[in-house]
This record gives sequence, C-alpha cells and structure tokens, in this order.
Amino acid sequence: MKTHSIGIVMNGVTGRMGTNQHLIRSILAIREQGGVKVGKDAIIMPEPILLGRNPDKLKTLSQAHGDLPWSTDMDSLLSDHEHSVYFDAQTTDRRFEAVQKAIAAGKHVYAEKPTATNSKDAFELHRLASKAKVKNGVVQDKLWLPGLLKLKRLIDDGFFGEILSVRGEFGYWVFTGQTVPAQRPSWNYRKADGGGIILDMFCHWRYVVDNLFGEIRSLSALGANHIKKRWDEDGKPYGADTDDAAYATFVTDRGIICQFNSSWCTRVNREDLFTMHVDGTKGSAVAGLREVKIQDESMTPKACWNPDLESPIKYSQDWKPAMAADSFDNAFKAQWELFLRHVVLDEPFRWSLKEAAKGVQLAELALESWRQRAWIDVPEID
Repeated sequence: MKTHSIGIVMNGVTGRMGTNQHLIRSILAIREQGGVKVGKDAIIMPEPILLGRNPDKLKTLSQAHGDLPWSTDMDSLLSDHEHSVYFDAQTTDRRFEAVQKAIAAGKHVYAEKPTATNSKDAFELHRLASKAKVKNGVVQDKLWLPGLLKLKRLIDDGFFGEILSVRGEFGYWVFTGQTVPAQRPSWNYRKADGGGIILDMFCHWRYVVDNLFGEIRSLSALGANHIKKRWDEDGKPYGADTDDAAYATFVTDRGIICQFNSSWCTRVNREDLFTMHVDGTKGSAVAGLREVKIQDESMTPKACWNPDLESPIKYSQDWKPAMAADSFDNAFKAQWELFLRHVVLDEPFRWSLKEAAKGVQLAELALESWRQRAWIDVPEID
C-alpha cells in the first residue's frame, strides 16, 4: 500500500470550530479510518501540526489527542519543507495576513471563511494564489450537510418543476453572558474584531444559493444591532456594536427569489437551527441540517382562508420524509477529503479562494444595501 503523507499546518484550531470540526471530526477522523483511499493500492495520510499563539492551549489540545506536534512559530513552519498545506481557522481579522504569508511561502492553502474582512483583500488572496500557482480552497461545509445533499438530489431529479422561491431561516438565541455563558465568542459582536452576522453568514448564503438556485444577481438587506451590551469570556461587560441579525432578499440569474433571515437573537420554533423552504410548481420541500420533508402535487391540500373556524387541515401532517435511509459523512470531513485529493492527485476542486471572495463580496454589498436602504446589483466575476 502506497502512502502519500501530507503535512498540514493547522493554525487557530484551539477554538471551538477548529477543534471539533476540523481537527477531531475531520483530520483525526481521516487518520483513524486509515487515510483517504486512492484506488486499491494507495492512501493519502494527513500529518497535522498545531499552530497558535497560546502554548498552554496548544499543549492541552495536543495531549488530549495523542501528543500531536505543535508550535507557536509560524515563520518556522512556513519555511520548512515537511508541511505543504497551510490551514487557517483563526479569527477573521487575522486571516488575510496569515494566508498571504503562507501563499508567499509556496504553501497550498485551505481556509475558513470569511477569508478577509473586505472583498478587496479577499480577491487579493485569490490573485496571489493564482500567481503563485498554489492549490487553494475555502471551507464551504454546508454543501455537504445531509439535508442540502438531499435537497440537491431533489433539484437534479426535477422534483420541484420550476423553482419559484426559497425561504431560509437561520439562528438561535445566543445568551448575553450576563447570567448564562454565551455560546459564541465575544469577538463575534465587536466590529473592530471582524464580528457581525452579515460578514459571518452571508459568505455561507452566497455559496448555498449559487450552488443550488443560481448565481445571485441582486440583493436587498437590512441589518440590526438588537442587543448592544454583552458579557465576555471573563464575565466583563462590553459594547456589542455590530449586527447580530440580518434580513435579506436575493434574486438569482434564474429568477428565483431567496429570502434569508439570520439572527443570533431569536428563539427557535422550527425543526432545526437552519431550514430552507423551497417552493416549486410541482412540489415543495423543507430542508434542515440533516432531514428533508417534501410535499408534491398529489399531497398538497386545498387550503381555504377562514380565520373564524379552526382549520380542518393539519398542515404539518401532509409532508413526508425524503431519502430518510441515506447516510452521510461529516460535512467538514467530506470537503477535507476532496481538498486532500486535489493537492495530491490534482483532482478538480472548485471551492477556491475566488469563491471565498465572492462570499465576502456579497456580505459587503449587503452592508452597502443596509446603509443605502436600497437594492444593490451583484457584479459578475470573471
């Protein structure tokens, strides 16, 4: 069995997402399964080294997972020849400079989104990577969620007929930290630190909509700073000065209208933290993170408006699960495996730094729409 070992500098994985999704459930899970199988007689084996600024956190994380190698010296790791891939899961405000240095050092780059706090810098990373001819990619994990994979299959099978509209609902109540610890880091709510739900979530909505419903061509967005005082990880109050909710409408090149609500200030009364309701001429579907329910023409009740009487129709009962028996791998791990194959085998990988920049562009245009209180066109990117 031939083994393609690939060294990966994993920067910023002491954070919640970096530890759980990228290190444990992706890279270490790939190692535990014996690597990524390539045909019958070869595997790709990732060899991670942890990078960060806090040696105590790095040491603790390393010891918890079999004494993984770690370092606080980024320049040293970028200058060696043992690690050909640089991965970045730092806070958004640190990503541009670090990824830029990794590209200059000739490393292949894989990064969390947003790749920068503004589209100019995000497109610059794409330009630099193209010029340096290094392989590059951005995490677009939601495309590999079981719910969205099932939804994509329904679209490809023509279940919907002509798709008319999409309603996306994302969010949950993030505690302020005053009496109950917050579930999200405090930097998310500080503008100077790269916080804000528009910059965070619209990068997701760009690739979700583009890949399922067509390229976004125009938008209207309204942001809100609902909760203006929160408490940080040390229990100290701070001013939460950036958007914690956003309400947007996107129109695609296929004429599909997509409404997306994003909020860290909402209490959930739906089946999942993220749902998409897709309506088409022949059928509709509601997709969550894992499950999808459908209603085709034959199952659609004939509803009549009469608020004076209790409805004889139990609307939620007229939906059935779609592809309930299918099993899917972890979404982050699935994309990691594709990126590793891209690096080693040169297989196609279209989720590049260019796609990352398009996500930042959408967030930037949404902020501009909010400022102008106007519809904004989304330029096509060559």
